[in-house]
Amino acid sequence: MSKAEEIRAKLEAALAPSLLEVVDDSESHRGHSGFQEGGESHYNVRIRAEAFAGQSRIKRHRLVHSALGPELIGRIHALALDLDVP
Repeated sequence: MSKAEEIRAKLEAALAPSLLEVVDDSESHRGHSGFQEGGESHYNVRIRAEAFAGQSRIKRHRLVHSALGPELIGRIHALALDLDVP
């Protein structure tokens, strides 16, 4: 299973999003710190979930990081998050 598939599965299970986009943006970071040949190092994630209602930006990010877990977070160099309610 790719990291993108892991990200998607964990976020769907934990947050039941109405919208979830996971984009491997690694190639656009070629030559930058953390780039890995073959990708799977830099991700853009867009989520719309009711779980974010009434939560601060920091709390929303913590919810996502908690859902992904330290093991998966440790294997990702960069994770850009766009989080909001539907």
